[in-house]
Amino acid sequence: MDDKFAAIGEAMPRLLGGLRVTVELTILGAIAALILAVILGLAAASPSKRFRVPARIIIEFFRGTSLVVQVFWFFFVLPLLGIDIHPMVAGVLALGLNYGAYSAEVVRGSIQAVPKGQWEATTALSLGAIQRMRRIIFPQAWALMIPSLSSLLIHLMKGTAIVGYITLADFTFQLDQVKRVSGTLFTYGVVGMLGYFLFALLLSFIMNALEHQAKHKLGQGTSLRQMLSPAPVATTRAGGIQ
Repeated sequence: MDDKFAAIGEAMPRLLGGLRVTVELTILGAIAALILAVILGLAAASPSKRFRVPARIIIEFFRGTSLVVQVFWFFFVLPLLGIDIHPMVAGVLALGLNYGAYSAEVVRGSIQAVPKGQWEATTALSLGAIQRMRRIIFPQAWALMIPSLSSLLIHLMKGTAIVGYITLADFTFQLDQVKRVSGTLFTYGVVGMLGYFLFALLLSFIMNALEHQAKHKLGQGTSLRQMLSPAPVATTRAGGIQ
């Protein structure tokens, strides 16, 4: 057992370097996915076929093809066409497009789930399409879509392990290298599982905080400050509880 912990201690700089790559891929991939999801989701929810049909084609294409195929295509096929892409860029593009397509359906569904009365109110107020979406519809849809986006974010984080196939030394790749040197699966069982779990826990906390803040702005819940502040303690006096 001591030998196993000693091997992990020696490999810790490499493992932390791999974790940094995983964090970078998760953050950049999530940003790319969110931008794409909002654009495609709004287009897919549009009553105009000019926007809706192209959005549906893009969504179905990237949802219907494998993430493995997509990342291989960006890294190995595009150079054959004269377009060289850095492995990090290829990974971010594949993650952003794949999970952005899934997230676009969440955005579309959340926008369409906003009560009909809210849409009618924007018409009564004579709001333009952009003002209506920015001020009334999207803030309500945002609060609805966060739980589903949170689950997809966790899946995206775990999906970053695919970049080991395109020469990026992420957390999973470094875990595999330590396993090869130590000849045991102990690293996977302890460091790997704990590392991914703690990162997923942090992401869940951030998304939960965003959900609370979004609902608070709509008057439906507590703010982040209220959520984190200690509850007031009741004091007992002679006249009763104050």
